[in-house]
Amino acid sequence: MSRGRALAAAVLAAIVSSTVPASAAVAADGSHSDHWGVITRNTIGSPVAALRNGPFGSFGVTGPSARPPFGTGSLGIEVADNATTLAPPSESVDFGNEVDFFGDRVLGLQQVGFHVFQTNENITYGGPENMPNIRFEIDPNVAAHPTDHYTSMVWVPDAAPVTDRWSPYIDATRTGFWFLSGGETACTQAARCTFAQLKASLNDGGPQPVIFSAAVSKGRDHMWIGAVDGLRINQNIYDFEADGVKTRRIR
Repeated sequence: MSRGRALAAAVLAAIVSSTVPASAAVAADGSHSDHWGVITRNTIGSPVAALRNGPFGSFGVTGPSARPPFGTGSLGIEVADNATTLAPPSESVDFGNEVDFFGDRVLGLQQVGFHVFQTNENITYGGPENMPNIRFEIDPNVAAHPTDHYTSMVWVPDAAPVTDRWSPYIDATRTGFWFLSGGETACTQAARCTFAQLKASLNDGGPQPVIFSAAVSKGRDHMWIGAVDGLRINQNIYDFEADGVKTRRIR
């Protein structure tokens, strides 16, 4: 094996070990989806959510954490905390997909998470838990609110385990907390729920809750400038690259 191929194999092995069990593997190449982009109706102000190369670093950082966990690109996000005339004055953005997950079962979600590039500057803006979110727009279909067919199901991560470099995979099913934006169940932003508790609160024996869209989001709260890569939803990892979003299948 050539030195270049050996290096590529080592990098892929490091990627797999950081995101999935040793018994699983990630397909080296996947298909592109044209359905990812800024969800315009959920965007406030003039934030940035753009596919980009890197980030590589920060300076002085070497090894796997000095580059995006998949490929060479990521989703760069920039939001401001005081940039609009609205109340609150902060910006908000969703970068997501309104097509590929439409109609999927919420209770069928088993694996969710991502990698993040968090900076110490972001911590000074809003504290250690100033982080982007994962957000599913859903029809909750709960018996207690039979006419309520829209809410946001939001994951709020814990503080990033590292700063000024790429994090390991952060598992949204085991860390942080979840809530529903409309108060349809006991899982509210004030009454934090685990992933399992939120799913249980939606499983009331009636019609199944279904997904409308899935997104990486930020706002409306603190300024944040960073990046996300390797968004995982069940068996698919969404690799954000400058030329598009590549689907990598865990098998």
